[in-house]
Amino acid sequence: MLKSSIIKDLALRAGFDLCGIVPCCHFAENEHYFREWLASGYGADLYYLERNLDKRFDVGRLVEGAKSVIVCGVNYKSPRSMGYPAGCPTKVASYACNRDYHTTLKQMLATLYASLKELVPSLCARAFTDSAPLLEKQLAVQAGLGWIGRQSLLITPRFGSFVLLCELVIDHEVDCYDSPFEGSRCGECRRCVEACPNGAILPTKSIDACRCISRLTIEKSPDLTSECVGGDVGLAGWIFGCDECQSCCPYNRTTPYATNLNFAPPLFDPVEISAEEWQRMSEELFAERFGQTPLLRSGLQRIQQNIKSQD
Repeated sequence: MLKSSIIKDLALRAGFDLCGIVPCCHFAENEHYFREWLASGYGADLYYLERNLDKRFDVGRLVEGAKSVIVCGVNYKSPRSMGYPAGCPTKVASYACNRDYHTTLKQMLATLYASLKELVPSLCARAFTDSAPLLEKQLAVQAGLGWIGRQSLLITPRFGSFVLLCELVIDHEVDCYDSPFEGSRCGECRRCVEACPNGAILPTKSIDACRCISRLTIEKSPDLTSECVGGDVGLAGWIFGCDECQSCCPYNRTTPYATNLNFAPPLFDPVEISAEEWQRMSEELFAERFGQTPLLRSGLQRIQQNIKSQD
């Protein structure tokens, strides 16, 4: 049987800032609320969320023979995470100013898995970085890493909400599992709700994706331009993602900046790239400068479209 203390030590050596371990289980209550959220139309055109619902809320159905989930987190906070100059028209979510975290975290999980495999050769595992139907934020709560904030994100006592999560699902039990994080520390604070430019934060600690700037700037949908023009829905200067509900959070004010070399320092500062420079940029230059970042997901034309929609 694997020892929890050894797993956490190896996770730290692999570069993770946080690690918690939970047994596989079925999150029936979360499944109920998620189905209601979808039925209410808050998922917008993110139709992939409707697939594999049985697996999303039960890791045992997603990975055959799964016994435990090792939940890991990395702090990615940078000075830009805490906001942009007033009126900045080229704002990018701070996580996207680094190399694509899907690749980075997968590599770190591979290092952790290799170390565990040396100790237990029979160990089998699968790694996930939000690319599969896995309830990672709730798993993180169960692993004692933090609580779900009013803006629907995981908030950790040590690093606030600027944390990227990933999971290693293993087919072995662990000698000691972590206790769930009890309660919420948001209190009566509503700063994230008030800061959201489009009022996308719902009373149920969930998001109306129809109004969320992250979805409006990233997801490839032909009707997004019309959604963003006129009415009370806009982009507020964001051209990829959005940090508004995080940069205002009191728990993020005093947390440390990232020390992991994969996230510190960031590869670029969006403030140093003007709207005009983005509009003149060629596909070749875009690929050269941003091909390793999450910006590749939306592509240059989409970023240019987002800028143009705010003129």
